[in-house]
Amino acid sequence: MFTGVRTIVVALGGNALLRPDQRGTVEEQRANLVVTGRQLAALADTGCRLVMTHGNGPQVGNLIRQQELAASIIPPFTIALCGAASQGVIGYLIQECLVEASAERRRPLGGFDSPFHSPPVTILTRVVVDPSDPAFHHPTKPVGPLRGEGEAVAGRARGEHWTWDRRGGWRRLVPSPRPLDILEKNVIRLLASLGVTVIAGGGGGIPVTRTPEGSFQEVDAVVDKDLTSALLAELVGADLLLLLTDVPRVALHFGTPNQLDLAVLRPWEAARYAAEGHFGTGSMGPKVEAAAWFAARGKYAVITSLDQAAAALWQGEGTWFVPAEKFSMPPGQSAFPFPGAAAAIWRAPRTFQTSPLETTPAGVYVESDRGICYN
Repeated sequence: MFTGVRTIVVALGGNALLRPDQRGTVEEQRANLVVTGRQLAALADTGCRLVMTHGNGPQVGNLIRQQELAASIIPPFTIALCGAASQGVIGYLIQECLVEASAERRRPLGGFDSPFHSPPVTILTRVVVDPSDPAFHHPTKPVGPLRGEGEAVAGRARGEHWTWDRRGGWRRLVPSPRPLDILEKNVIRLLASLGVTVIAGGGGGIPVTRTPEGSFQEVDAVVDKDLTSALLAELVGADLLLLLTDVPRVALHFGTPNQLDLAVLRPWEAARYAAEGHFGTGSMGPKVEAAAWFAARGKYAVITSLDQAAAALWQGEGTWFVPAEKFSMPPGQSAFPFPGAAAAIWRAPRTFQTSPLETTPAGVYVESDRGICYN
C-alpha cells in the first residue's frame, strides 16, 4: 500500500473496449472489459482512489452512422449528443465489469473489503471549450467509419470537411478544440474523496461553449480524451495520471530498427521529442502532451499498456513523466509518492541534465540488454 490515500486518474485507451479487428458488438466489448476489470481491481487493491476516463472513437462513429442511416425515419442526434450517448453506454459497461471483477475476487462491492469502496458511478461530463478556438476553422479529428467518394462529395456539399484515409476510403473531419474547464469537476472530486470509483470525461467529454446569457450549449466537436484526462487530473487534485494504451512504453523512432523505448522523461524533453516529430498526432502525440503537461505541474504521469498498469505503480514499468526537480532528490522511495517513480529513476544512472538549455541529449533512458540505461 502507499503512504496516505492517493488519487489516480486512469485513462483507458480504445483497446480496453475494442480490438482493431472486431466489429464492435456488445459481446466483444464485454469480453474485452473482463481483462480491464481485473487490472483496475488490482489498482484499487493498492488503496488508491480511482477516477477513470475512456475513449469512444469506434462507438461514437457507429452512433453517428446510425443517425445518418435512419435520418429519413427518425430525427438524428448531433455529434455532441452521440458523444453524450456513448458516455452512458460505455460508462455502464465499465461499471458492470468492475462489479464482476469484485465478485470474482469474492469481495462484496461497496463492502469494507471491496477494492471499490462503493458502487462505481458514471458522470456525464461537459467540457468547456473556446468558441474562437482555431480548431473550429480547421477540423482535424476523423469520426466514423470509412465511406465512399459519393458520401464524401455529398458531405462537402453540406459544408462538412472530409479527408482521404490511406486504408482506402473517406472520413469526415470535425473540430478538436482544447479543453478549458470541466463543469462537473466538483462533484467528481467529492465522490472520489468519499472512495467512490468515478467514470467521467468519456470520449473527451461533451464539448460546450458559454452562451451570452451565461448558460452552456453543446457544439459539434470532439475533444481529445487524453488532454481532458490531464485537465481532470489537475482539477480533482490527482497524484498520478495513468494513460493506458496498446504499447508498454513511449518510443523514439517507433516501428523502425532504431526504436528506443523510453523509461523516464521530463516535460521539456517530451516537448522537444514531440517537436522533432517522434509521436504521431493521432496516436501517441496527445498522450505525451497530456502526460508532460501534468508533470510540468509537479505531479507524475505514466504511459503504459493495460497489462502493465499495476507493475508501473510498483516496479517502474512504462514511461514515467517526472517533474524536473525530482531528479535532484535522493533516490529513496520516501521522496516519491509512488514506488514506481523511485524504481524507474533509481535503476537509471545518476548523471542528469538539469536545464533544457543544455545542448547534449540527456535524461532519456532506454531498454537494452543491460536493462534501463542512459542514452
